[in-house]
Amino acid sequence: MPAQALLTLAQISKNFGRIRVADRLDVSVGDGEVVGIVGPNGAGKSSLFSIISGDIAADAGNVIFDGRDVTKIGPAARCRLGIGRTYQVPRPFLHMTVFENVLVAVVQGSETRGRAAQNRALDVLDEAGLAADANRLAGRLTLLARKRLELARALATGPRLLLLDEVAGGLTDPEVDELVEIVRAQRARGLTVIWIEHVVHALTRSVDRLLCLAAGVVIADGNPGEVLASAAVREVYLGVDPRAAATEVEGGGEA
Repeated sequence: MPAQALLTLAQISKNFGRIRVADRLDVSVGDGEVVGIVGPNGAGKSSLFSIISGDIAADAGNVIFDGRDVTKIGPAARCRLGIGRTYQVPRPFLHMTVFENVLVAVVQGSETRGRAAQNRALDVLDEAGLAADANRLAGRLTLLARKRLELARALATGPRLLLLDEVAGGLTDPEVDELVEIVRAQRARGLTVIWIEHVVHALTRSVDRLLCLAAGVVIADGNPGEVLASAAVREVYLGVDPRAAATEVEGGGEA
């Protein structure tokens, strides 16, 4: 367990009917740590984020954030406590401008008002590279800009813990590079990040530690290179028979 844990998941379990997405999970993330999560589709990655953010309730176990048990606290209250998240498919208010989208996040997430809220929204737009699009309707944005807006809205809530759910999916390599730089800038400010991603090279360039989930269980946890090279991860996530593999895992492209 990392020292000075900001987030601790203790014996988290969750089933959807006969499908188990979390099986007595124990995970801890240190304050200021950047952790990546990989795993096959259906492994329970996004469901885990929803349990952390409060969007869904675990069947058993506890979510501890900054020393406080938030298991029975709703998503809005968790957001105000400092848990921000993005979604795989961006969820902007399509008929509002980019600035208005971010301003709503500032007001609702951090409870800042008036001129201070407007200034905070403008600062976040700068951080996310969206200042030039401030007055554009969100529904008219490109995919990259929508991904940036999704990230900006999460940052606007003033999180201590940022949950990134496949923000690089569907982007070109240069576009991925741009998002990686935004995440690195937040990391340099001390923000704690947990990042689910199938674009593996984005994670290996950004995270301190990598987890691999499969069937709701952590099958590997540690140094990114060592995790991706492990036989269990190669077989379950990368679809490589470790007995037949002759080369090391490389960090490019989607898995």
